[in-house]
This record gives sequence, C-alpha cells and structure tokens, in this order.
Amino acid sequence: MKVVTVVGARPQFIKASAVSRAINKLGYVQEVLVHTGQHFDDNMSQIFFDELSISKPDYNLGVSSGGHSMIIGRILEKLENILKMEMPDWIVVYGDTNSTIAGALAAWKLNMNVAHVESGLRSFNLMMPEETNRILTDCVSHILFTPTPSATQNLYNAQFDKTKIHEVGDVMFDSIMFYGLRAEQNSTILTYYNLKKDGYALATVHRQENTDCPDRLYSIFEGLQSLAETMKVVVPIHPRTMSSIKHYDLTSLTSGLLILEPLGYLDMLMLERNASIVATDSGGVQKEAYFQGVPCVTLRSETEWHELLELEWNHLAPPDEKNVKNTILNKINKKGYNSLPYGDGSASYKILYTLYSYSRSNNI
Repeated sequence: MKVVTVVGARPQFIKASAVSRAINKLGYVQEVLVHTGQHFDDNMSQIFFDELSISKPDYNLGVSSGGHSMIIGRILEKLENILKMEMPDWIVVYGDTNSTIAGALAAWKLNMNVAHVESGLRSFNLMMPEETNRILTDCVSHILFTPTPSATQNLYNAQFDKTKIHEVGDVMFDSIMFYGLRAEQNSTILTYYNLKKDGYALATVHRQENTDCPDRLYSIFEGLQSLAETMKVVVPIHPRTMSSIKHYDLTSLTSGLLILEPLGYLDMLMLERNASIVATDSGGVQKEAYFQGVPCVTLRSETEWHELLELEWNHLAPPDEKNVKNTILNKINKKGYNSLPYGDGSASYKILYTLYSYSRSNNI
C-alpha cells in the first residue's frame, strides 16, 4: 500500500510524525512525503523534521507566500503532477490548513482516495479560514478519521456517510506520549532562560483573526503586558505575529515580555509542561497543555475542542485587555476534571489498519 502524506505547517509535522513512526514499524506501507513549504524557514519547519526524526520530504513544493487562494492554487498545480507520477492508494491530509484543503482537492480532482486525519472538528465560526478548510476537506474525503466523540457527532449531525467515519483518537496524543520523555532528557530551555516550574505563563498568538486585526492584537498584548507586572510571561513569537506587531506599531507592548523565536517541539513541550498556565489561540497548543496537565486560556471567542471547555481545562477569553489578564490570573493552576477524550495513544496504528483493511476489501 502506498500513501502520499501532505504536510505544510508545524502542527501537521507533529501529527504526521506519529503516523510515519507507525508506518516504519509495520513495514507494509510505503510513504511518500510531500512538504508544501507553507512553513518554510528553519525555526518553523526544519527543526521539527530534525527533532521528530521525520524523513527528508520526497518532494518540497516551496509554496510559502501569497494569499489563501494563491497558496492553494499553487499547491494544487504542483501536487497534481506528483500524484499522477506516484499513483498512491491513499492521500493523507491532516488538520485544517491551506495545505490540507489543497492536498484533498488535488486528490479528489484526480479521483484518488483521500483520508482526513482530525476530521469533524468545528468551531462553528465560518469567518475562520480554518473552519472552511475543515468542512471542505471533510466533504471530499473518502475516510474521515475523527479524534473525539464530539467530532464524530458533528459529522453525524451534518449527515455524512457513517461508513466513512472512524473514531480513532488523537495522533497528537500519540506524539506527546512518545516525545514527552525525550523532551525531559534533551531540552535545556528552562535552564537557559532561568525558568522555574509554575513560575511563568506561556502565551502563543498566530491566528489570522488575531494577527490581522489591530484591535484584537492590541488587546491581547496589552493584556499580556499587564499580566507581566504580576508574573513572568514567555511568548514564542510567530513570524506573522511579529510582522503584524511592527506593521501596527505595537512594538512597545512587547516590553516586559520574554519574547522568543519560534521553538522546536521538544522545547515547546517543556515550556508547556512547566507553565502555571498557557494562553493561546492555537488548537494544537490547547490540547498539548491538557495532555500535560496544565490549564489553558484560549484567546478566541470559540474553540473546536469543545470537550476541553466541558472538562474545565480550557477557558475562553475573547481578546479584550482586562478579559485576557483577568481570565489568565483566575485560572492559574486550576485543574479540570480527569477524562480521556482523545483515545489511548494508538490512533496512528488504527489509522493505518483502517486504510489497509479498506484497500484490501476494495481491491485498491
């Protein structure tokens, strides 16, 4: 069985690494890795390939700039030729990025089989580009791998074919279980920055709805700057976020914050694990905080990870200066309820077994 894996952004590298590791152990699957180039510099891409021991991509499309339509169109054009040459049994896409929808559409146009990992998630906010990408990718996929019962129910509610839906758990949980010990053994970031367990808040901001809106960006960083008067605030900064901060002349709001370059996976795990609280607009970081027993405040009006709100591990803080600061302060070290909504850490193997079984039964 041949699988073409399409990735382009940091969260996808983490998810794909878990499945690639399972592929290497099982031995009966050939993987062709395509990197779209959506995240292209060393801090956003290469360090993840190195730390996660991901094989060098078989193809790098180099599509790294432009608007949403331009990026998707260029990936479609380049990927179509690769798929025609490789003729895989499955094209596997992850999550909700432009690389995700482009990979799915390229395969669908060629009548090839698409498997969507992390299917069924919904924030119910169609103003988010990610929400549109999720919905469209689900619509053109032949197998829908959901990470949670609520994601499965979302697909049921939308009248998707139930035979296509397979609830397997979350591949990011697989990765946390595997790389957690490696992070403890290899990361020196706490020592380097003299950070103590529960002695700081960790914040990340990168969503377009926040970075491209000066009022929201101002509210977030004013709130973080105000919080820094009470405790240390560590902010690994996304290039797009820093560009927006400079563009909107908000650089003064970063004073008092510990601003870091984008980090590798192991350093990020260590910062999350030892923070007293995490504040983020990232879907992946919300889960990583939960996996490591750290409360999280989401800097958005909604989240696709509804179960984390229900379990009180996650709390929404729509960007407003007082709301950001006060919500973070009120939730520090406040644990939620124990549960296992993301499976048992074997999602990667369940995905591969399903693809292989489907291929055999349908003579793919």
